[in-house]
Amino acid sequence: MKTLLVGASALAFAAAGSVSAGGIERTTQSAMVLYETGNHAELSFGFVSPSVSGTSVNGQDIDNVASSFWLPNASIKMQLSETLSAALIIDRPFGADIAYEDGNAVLGGTTAEASNTSITALLKYQFNPNFSAFGGLRHSQAEGEIHLKGTAYGPVSGYNVDLKSDSAYGYVLGAAYERPDIALRVALTYNSKITHDFKTTESGPFPALNGSSTTDVDLPESWNLEFQSGIAKDTLLFGSVRHVSHSQFRLDPDRFVAITGDGLIDLEDSTTYRLGVGRRFNEKFSGSIAVAYEPAGDELVSPLAPTTGYTSLTVGGSYNIATNVTLSGGVNYTWLGDAKPETGTPDVARADFEDNSVVGVGIKIAYKF
Repeated sequence: MKTLLVGASALAFAAAGSVSAGGIERTTQSAMVLYETGNHAELSFGFVSPSVSGTSVNGQDIDNVASSFWLPNASIKMQLSETLSAALIIDRPFGADIAYEDGNAVLGGTTAEASNTSITALLKYQFNPNFSAFGGLRHSQAEGEIHLKGTAYGPVSGYNVDLKSDSAYGYVLGAAYERPDIALRVALTYNSKITHDFKTTESGPFPALNGSSTTDVDLPESWNLEFQSGIAKDTLLFGSVRHVSHSQFRLDPDRFVAITGDGLIDLEDSTTYRLGVGRRFNEKFSGSIAVAYEPAGDELVSPLAPTTGYTSLTVGGSYNIATNVTLSGGVNYTWLGDAKPETGTPDVARADFEDNSVVGVGIKIAYKF
């Protein structure tokens, strides 16, 4: 059952988080692979297909601005002794791929691309059957590029900023309480912010926007409270509360700020709630269903992140191919909150995005050795 829950919940948040939460977060950075029994390795792939469209203030339709993407993930957990275990996780927790088609006069040609790969090394110490603590380091590699175009951006239409690839480090801390007799586990994980110092090249429609500098960008810190408990024979209740300080993620290139008086991105913090039930039907097959909810924030949002809040539903299943091999997967559907992309100071709505959604599918194979 534990394998099923990891696969199903990861898929739910990969799909939902990909175009919510400011459009930058794509995984929940869970450390729960540390709580797999024995030596454990897993490889998973998720495919996320957003549909994010709207209408600009001049009445023109805006076709889907969010591209589909893949989410690979690999992790290995080693039981070093009765009390000490270690894990290595490779994933892509942040990213963006937004593009407005050129035909739209208001925002057409505006694009944002960002990629991130993280490697996380963790250690867990088991004090006794009930209490444990864990922590470790996270290495982040990131890069990005943004291009602004359209009447919404006035005199800075045609501005471009290129953030060169940069490496940075953060840390992870956590603790858990367990009752093995009822499959209870409550775990709290803190993921620190990670500050990247990007070598930056800016260019634009007039000389004052052209130049090179260094731009500090913080990948936001987060708190994960994850829990599970047996509620009947072969039935498990699970869920989480996750808070992300998205307001820490700002992009303020020197020349753009000098000209406009403000940065490129300004996001709100978010809290996401998840609840689900898993059931083992026989020795080989288990299934789960989960819902997630993130309350909507201010409806005026960045054109580079044109949604706010969401509700999602995930159905998952797992099959024990052999005593030490499990195949699991799931399907997710997410209803995205309506929003109005804005620019200017004070904020002026430039478009209306309604009735958008995301579909995600994922598959994972796990091996115990």
